[in-house]
Amino acid sequence: MSLLGKKFPGLLGKPMTPFFAAGAIVLYGVNSLQNALSNTAEFKNDPRNPNAKSGNAGH
Repeated sequence: MSLLGKKFPGLLGKPMTPFFAAGAIVLYGVNSLQNALSNTAEFKNDPRNPNAKSGNAGH
């Protein structure tokens, strides 16, 4: 008696490769867009921006 049931003899990685590639491309695009938009004039001095200069240099 098997704990996880019968083995499934089908392929998993090969048919899913286009979906993994598309996911990586979408994540790269979203990251690039977020970085570009966080450096615009509107959000450059926003305290929530991780790239903003902090006022306390000794901290």
